Amino acid sequence: MSFRTESTLAGYARAAVDLRLRMTEYSRSRFAQQYLRAFLEPRLDHDPDYPARHSDVLGAFTRVAHEPWQHGEPYVLAPAMTAIIAAAAQALDLTGDVVGNDVAPSDAGVLFLPEPIYERGVHGEVTSIGAITWAKWHNTGSGRTGWWITGWADRDDPLDPAAVRRRQQLAEAPDLAAQFGPYVLNSFAEIPIGTPIAAIGKDHQPVDGDWESAPDGRFCIDESTLRMRAVAAVLYAFWRIQEQPIATVAAPPLDRPARRRALRASLRHDTRVVMLRRTNPVAEPTDGEAKWHYRVRFLVRGHWRRLVNPDGQPYRIWIHSYIKGPDGAPLLLGDTVAVLAR
Repeated sequence: MSFRTESTLAGYARAAVDLRLRMTEYSRSRFAQQYLRAFLEPRLDHDPDYPARHSDVLGAFTRVAHEPWQHGEPYVLAPAMTAIIAAAAQALDLTGDVVGNDVAPSDAGVLFLPEPIYERGVHGEVTSIGAITWAKWHNTGSGRTGWWITGWADRDDPLDPAAVRRRQQLAEAPDLAAQFGPYVLNSFAEIPIGTPIAAIGKDHQPVDGDWESAPDGRFCIDESTLRMRAVAAVLYAFWRIQEQPIATVAAPPLDRPARRRALRASLRHDTRVVMLRRTNPVAEPTDGEAKWHYRVRFLVRGHWRRLVNPDGQPYRIWIHSYIKGPDGAPLLLGDTVAVLAR
């Protein structure tokens, strides 16, 4: 089960439970520990204390990366919100800002993106952000507290160049490929609590290389232009915008089989779907029916519309992307969203 096969709120809740169950099982496997170790070593080899603290570091990363799948609060970002979050993340700059304890909706959680946001790294390679987990951590030695954020790519995303490369690499090792979970860890970031946020250092500036193209029609964040990690920018934008009047949060019902599976696995199953809020309906004097009126403009992506002809035969037509909302209303893209996200 995946979000590609679901289009209703109840379907999103059901898919979220299924995917989190599978990720919880994956995180307990030996392969998950091996993958995490291989993922960390090249990123921490510059730390002279890493060899001595190898087991402690691996244990800490395991907790903050894997435990939110089971115990964190689950959120699903509705596809209509993807453009808003991506635009806010691309324009976000928290350099010098101080983040508090209450900036996140919970101490730990997982955010699903049924329509992934893609990121182009400083080396030009493109990968997807299909899910993000976060957890609050406290370093007893240094006294530092912060949010630890991990980005995950949809393993089976047909449009993700990184997924294509991974499938090519694993084509001759089907047993190894079967050990992956539905999401693959591909990035991590930290947002400190109570201390000013530093910009990305010079060692993370863009380098020359072959720049991959993002999938057509999808949102891609260029990390080389950001002052923070792309996955952290996306999550922080979500944290702030889901509190704004433009967003609404729904708690869809979960069917009994999925609820029982979640309870057996001690899995949180109160999934929330964050959607674009419509304004209050007002009565039209012409026919008395309630109509929705928007006070903002936003981008509606191209999509298929399903119809039925007079003979009862279903068919579909392609609706091109367009800007929806009243003329002259604020456009929820670019700098306007950056202000909301701060």
